[in-house]
Order: sequence, then C-alpha cells, then structure tokens
Amino acid sequence: MPHHRTGLFTPDLAFEAIVKKQIIKLKDPCVKCVDLVVTELAALIRNCSAKLGSFPRLREETERIVTTYIRERESKTKEQVLLLIDIELSYINTNHEDFIGFANAQQRTAANVNKKRAMPNQVIRRGWLNINISIMKGGSKDYWFVLTAESLSWFKDEEEKEKKYMLPLDNLKLRDVEKGFMSSKHIFAIFNTEQRNVYKDLRQIELACDTQEDVDSWKASFLRAGVYPEKDQPDTEDAVNPGDTVSMDPQLERQVETIRNLVGSYMDIVNKSITDLMPKTIMHIMINSAKDFIHSELVAYLYVAGDQSSLMEESAEQAQRRDEMLRMYHALKEALVLIGDISTNTITTPLPPPVDDSWLAKNPRAPTRHKRSSVSPPASRPPAVRGHVPGPPPPLNPSPAFVAPPVPTRPGPGQTAYAGDGAVPHLPSRPARVPPALPPGIPSRRPPAAPNRPTVIRPSEPSLLD
Repeated sequence: MPHHRTGLFTPDLAFEAIVKKQIIKLKDPCVKCVDLVVTELAALIRNCSAKLGSFPRLREETERIVTTYIRERESKTKEQVLLLIDIELSYINTNHEDFIGFANAQQRTAANVNKKRAMPNQVIRRGWLNINISIMKGGSKDYWFVLTAESLSWFKDEEEKEKKYMLPLDNLKLRDVEKGFMSSKHIFAIFNTEQRNVYKDLRQIELACDTQEDVDSWKASFLRAGVYPEKDQPDTEDAVNPGDTVSMDPQLERQVETIRNLVGSYMDIVNKSITDLMPKTIMHIMINSAKDFIHSELVAYLYVAGDQSSLMEESAEQAQRRDEMLRMYHALKEALVLIGDISTNTITTPLPPPVDDSWLAKNPRAPTRHKRSSVSPPASRPPAVRGHVPGPPPPLNPSPAFVAPPVPTRPGPGQTAYAGDGAVPHLPSRPARVPPALPPGIPSRRPPAAPNRPTVIRPSEPSLLD
C-alpha cells in the first residue's frame, strides 16, 4: 500500500512521528480514568452493603462476590482502552474532514510569521560594556549596549540617540577569553560560526565587564536571545524555547510552523475521539455489566457460596435490638388495650348550660340577697286557771307583730345613703328573735298544768245573825 494516504508536501515523517509521540502520552490518563471509576464503584458497594449490617456474613460474602467481578471487568476495560490508543496509532488519517490540511496550515503559518514580524523587537537587556576593537583603532572604550531578540546594538550614551553599530545575532556564539596580565576586567567574546567577520574586518569582538557576576549575567541574557556558548549546544527539544529562536532560516521556520499547525489540528481530532469513546467504553464494559450481574447472577452466587442458614445469622447487637423492640411492642399493645377499655366503659354526660351572669355585669356592686326563712315565734305559756280546765291551746300562728323586718338594701350607683347633707343615716333595727315553732305531732315539753281544787258548794245554813 504505497499510496494509502495523501502526502502533505512537507516532512510528513516528522509530522507522523510527532503525532504518534503525542498519542502515546494519552495512555496513562486513560488508565488513570479507569482506576478512578473502579475506586468510586468500590466505595458505592460499601455504602450499599451497609444496609445488610444485620447479617455480617451475608454482607461480607456479597461484597466479596461483587468486588471480584468488578476487578475482572477492570482488566477488560483497561485492555479495551489501550486498544483504542493502538487504533489511533495504527493509522494517521490526514483525510479527516476536521483536519486543516497542508494548504490551510501554510496560510496559518504565513499569518503567524507576519504577526511576529509586525511585533516590536523585544529588548532583553541594557547596560554598559567595554568593547576592545584594537590598539590601532583606538583601543577599548565603553559604550551603551542594547540586546534584543534579533540584534545587539551599542550607542554612545544612555540616551540611545547616536547608534554606533547594530550586529545581527544570526550564527553568533560566545566564548571565554583569558584575562590579560595587566588587565583587571573580565572578558568574553562574540564570534560567527561560519567564519564571517563580526564587526568590519574583525572575526570576533571582545566585551569586558568589571566583575565576573556581570559577565555571567550578560551570558544569561545572550542565552535568552538564542546566542549559546561555544561548547554548550542544546541537545533536547526542551532546551530551546520556540518563542526565543526567531533568528533561524526563514524556510526552516516556515516548515516548523507548518508542522506545528498540522500536529495541533490532528491532535484535536484524536482528543475529541478519545474523549467521546472513553466514557462509552467504561459504561459498557464495567458499569452496565456490573449492574446486570447484580440483578441476575448475584443471588445464584450467594446460594453457591455456602450454607444459607449461616449467612443469615444475626449479629449479637441486632438480636439484642430485636428483643428490645419486641418488648416495646408488647408493652404498647397492652397499653392500647387499657386505653380501649377506658374509652368503652366511660359514660359521658353533656355539660350543663352556661350560667347567665349578665346581671353581674350590669351592677357589679350589688350584694347578693339572701332570703331569710320566716320563723314563727313559740306559743306563750298559758297561765294557770282555777276552775274549768281549758281545752287544747289554739294553733300557734305567727303574730303580725313578730314578722321579720325587710333587709336593708345598699343604695345603687349614683345615690347616697343620706337623705340630705345634714341628715343622720337610718340604722336598721335588729329583728326580734322568735323561738322556733315545733312541728305538729310533736308533744311539748311544758310541765302539766297543776290540778285545780274543786269548789265545794254547801247548802245554805241559817246565819247566826239571823
């Protein structure tokens, strides 16, 4: 199959190698995702089996069976997930509808290059340096240097108005220079790797600082600008920052930018596919399968596990709790019987009508009148009469003279107890006490009347005077 896909008209081997390297990095996150799902399922099983706490052996056996099944499905799920990654590695589909293609990648590359050119040149460092051109041309002299991402310039002073020279950084490197016998400055040199002149007819220029710390600081600044020491060549791709290496071959830069755009576009497709298939694979192989196992096969595994009576043994705490609940149940049942007897044997009567006390509200100061029962005075003892014995005494009736006087009343509101301002108040008289009368049929305790001596009537005799 020599023509199984369309060429990209660029180093497609580099594109394919980078894409496969990025796809392989997806294996660890996918396996980690499966591990997280298994951990969550194990916690869910423990929470659900807590409802079987009354039967410890049944709970342990259920957890063991379900956990074993989930571990089996975990291995199959991981195999399937790794298979998805291998499928992505097997064929780099550059004909995908979402892939930008070579033409779009070139357009995007051109836009990015123009954008970089339009950006202002970034200044990395400014400072004073001593430049040693030669004795014949004036010797060493201090200048104000400005280092940017693309060039090294020096001026007469800090105002940066009079520029002496601007040196491009393409193909430049640094090297250390031994300090002279009579010199107190620390020196480093800049040279061109293609054996070209750096400044006029000089193959290298020597820059001097007062201290070694300043030299190290300037070397670090040149390193940020893409100028490396002579023996230190970056071997790894991480050592070179793509944003700093702007001084390379323009054609190579365009190819690198094109490959970067192609890799980014294709990895977006792969990430979208893996993100969609990973949850579906885990749900199908692990979660849905575990649900079906619990609903249809768990009971059968429990029957096969051992003696059912031993599985249904209660814990000591549950047995004690059951006994307490039974005692409480019987006590409540007896209480309900007693309450029922009371409700059936009790006779209820309606409440009496309310008392009409409206008259109290009208005259709250009026005292309550108590009627006195009229008592008839006792019969007086008749005098002893000589001669004819009188008959039984007449019936005792109360005399009008002994009727109890009326009870005085308190004057109503708004009235006074005095007839006038100077009148003496009327004092009620005490009624005469009348001894109680005996009811009829009860004999009186009065002593019997003394018998009267009979009168003897003698015949008339002649008087002596006659």
